[in-house]
Amino acid sequence: MKDRNVKLLAIVGMAGAGKSVIIDYLTDRGIPKSYFGGMNLKEMTKRGIEITPENEKIFRKQIREEEGNDWVARQVIAEINDLIAAGQKRIVLDGLYSWTEYKTLKKEFPGDQLTVIAVVSPRHLRYERLATRPVRPFDHQAARERDYHEIETIEKGGPIAIADYFILNDGSIDNLHTQLKSILSEINF
Repeated sequence: MKDRNVKLLAIVGMAGAGKSVIIDYLTDRGIPKSYFGGMNLKEMTKRGIEITPENEKIFRKQIREEEGNDWVARQVIAEINDLIAAGQKRIVLDGLYSWTEYKTLKKEFPGDQLTVIAVVSPRHLRYERLATRPVRPFDHQAARERDYHEIETIEKGGPIAIADYFILNDGSIDNLHTQLKSILSEINF
């Protein structure tokens, strides 16, 4: 039987919403993370595929077609189980994208073991952030294309819509952290 004291916290949201700020806040406090995108990068490296944004996009689609839409979630579950075996009781999930991934995780970690927090921001504000971020900046057109791709192809809207909690990130980082701390206190994370 699985350890019922384990708690997983999945952070979801569209690009530029502020997920990384929350993930950094949690990992800076010693909470380990499982990075969904890292599973793709590991497999790309294993297959000798150069890691570029375009190759990542192609590979994400290809691996889902080859192995099923839950492939990444299955890899993450294995990593979570390794962390649990090493004694971790709190784990943050970075990059839960699809409805299929959500359902796979929820089946493996039912009840209150998996909590989903959606970080939301007005689209214009997300696009401003994406245009000025230091790593992989996107112009307005590229940001819009990414949004459409993630909603239409990757099923990203499902985990956001079904989230247990929502954080509106339209102000300061301190405000974002205050909202997060309130949720963490409520769920005893």
